[in-house]
Amino acid sequence: MTLKVHNTATRSLQLFEPLNEGRATVYACGPTIYNHAHIGNFRTFLFFDLVHRYLEWSGYDVTFVMNLTDVDDKVIETAFAAGLSIAEHTGPFGDVFLEDTGTLGIRTVDRYPRATEYIERMVTFIGRLVEGGHAYAAEDGAVYFSIESFAEYGKLKGIDTSTLIVGARVDHDEYEKEDARDFALWKAATEEDEKVGAAWDSPWGRGRPGWHLECSVMSTTELGDTLDMHLGGEDLVFPHHENEIAQSECATGLPFVRYWMHVKHLFVEGKKMSKSLGNFITVRELLEEGYDPASIRHQLISSHYRGELNFTRDGLKASAAAVQRMLDFEARLDAAVVDDAAEASKLPELAESARGSFQSAMDNDFNSADAMAAIFVLIGGVNAELDTRGAVSSSDRDAVVVVLRSMDEVLGLLEVAHASRSVDDDMAAYVEQKIQERADARANKDFATSDAIRDELAEKDIVLEDGADGTRWKVVG
Repeated sequence: MTLKVHNTATRSLQLFEPLNEGRATVYACGPTIYNHAHIGNFRTFLFFDLVHRYLEWSGYDVTFVMNLTDVDDKVIETAFAAGLSIAEHTGPFGDVFLEDTGTLGIRTVDRYPRATEYIERMVTFIGRLVEGGHAYAAEDGAVYFSIESFAEYGKLKGIDTSTLIVGARVDHDEYEKEDARDFALWKAATEEDEKVGAAWDSPWGRGRPGWHLECSVMSTTELGDTLDMHLGGEDLVFPHHENEIAQSECATGLPFVRYWMHVKHLFVEGKKMSKSLGNFITVRELLEEGYDPASIRHQLISSHYRGELNFTRDGLKASAAAVQRMLDFEARLDAAVVDDAAEASKLPELAESARGSFQSAMDNDFNSADAMAAIFVLIGGVNAELDTRGAVSSSDRDAVVVVLRSMDEVLGLLEVAHASRSVDDDMAAYVEQKIQERADARANKDFATSDAIRDELAEKDIVLEDGADGTRWKVVG
């Protein structure tokens, strides 16, 4: 295996060597399900999917876990405002998130743990930290992690903690990026917590877990004390992932994560996403505007995950054209004239070269941009070769088909395009009937009716292609 990944912890590209050869354990920080996930979130989640797919494509036995945060400050605040329990509030958002992942072709992972399912384990975990001198109870019933007790605190972000004020605390989930203070592992229950069902019994009194603690407990419970990969957005490096390292390594005495990977923020039309700017976009809003899932997926994986990506609607149109080019190429391969007596072509050579370029790109820190480029180099080369030949052998043609499908097992573009553009039997029968009616109209030189049928089908995203062997049709929307 030659996969190299950029490890946030070492700030360098490193050969991926999992704890157990041939196996890979991956934990990804999923959404906080108090609202709909937006396309910035989905850039991150699609990167998770690329990692999942490519590790499996490379032959690893992968155990992939992504959490759904269903209790934290934001969840409680929004549930209380809505007059709902946290379960009632987060349930629908969790369902919508999983539906959206399916729409974009994000593979189902092994487990989607929710924080509220691990409360007892969290209480036990905190107890170990208290017993080890790494945490302490406050008078108000909260328990804090003592960052002074962990000499390596700040190593992920590279923060100098020599000037920190010993014993200074922070009890909310988000704070300044360089604000190194003792953080809450357990928070004393408030009236709001009790009203929304976010309070549990503990040795320190009624309360709830801190956000940072949740991921440590869920990940180590599901994957063991040392994880091969931990993935997340770049905004989670500090304090969230820094705090995960501190509490996990103090609780277990073992290295927590071998490789940390973080995805760069997304810009929308050149600006950071925010509701105040009106560029806070969800997947469903884009679908309602008429953009198809494969185009959304294409644009969100079109640049390297550690580079900036500017999401635009013009970009979506370009992505739609790129996906259509792949579909047209696939259709051309399917329709190619096959003659096993034909002389050898360059197709196997082109296919093997593309596969090698694709693998080299993905092995280089999951470089999806260069991996996609390999596909379009293949398309250009094969089309040029087919243009010069009346026929190719089935083995030469199949060599290209196999490589194209293999690369798409990772990128998932054709897979999503087919899923979103498939039609049921009734619709297919309707289209075939309309094609026959159009053929009859043309035979009678009734070109007005012929054009009207073509336009009627186009409104349903069905495009007709007339050729020497008859009329073919395809779904384009």
